[in-house]
Amino acid sequence: MTTWTSDELNRIATTDELEMAPLRGDGTPRTAVPIWVVRDGDDLYVRSYRGTDGAWWRTAHGSHEGHIRSGGVDRDVTLIEEGDPGVNDRLDDAYRSKYSRYRGTYVEPMVADPARATTLRLLPR
Repeated sequence: MTTWTSDELNRIATTDELEMAPLRGDGTPRTAVPIWVVRDGDDLYVRSYRGTDGAWWRTAHGSHEGHIRSGGVDRDVTLIEEGDPGVNDRLDDAYRSKYSRYRGTYVEPMVADPARATTLRLLPR
């Protein structure tokens, strides 16, 4: 199993956004979209601001594969659904902390149940 290097984790976790290009069923990538990313230990996570209505998330949910760019890191990834309430609680805290300047606008939807239901762990390939 491939893991993130410390350098990759730090570079991605300290950037505001990650470019996500999930793969369609035929293996072609969707156009990359900017999304928020947070770190929990040695793992990186993303969520859909629009919950399951997010087009990029629907594609990612179907294929569980994609390509990301962030902080100078350019990697293919496997997307693993995260349903553990404890992990999601920690991620809520991470979103609130990292993106605190957006409180009252974008953060609250990112920690609400519809977004929590779309939490994906990024595993490098």
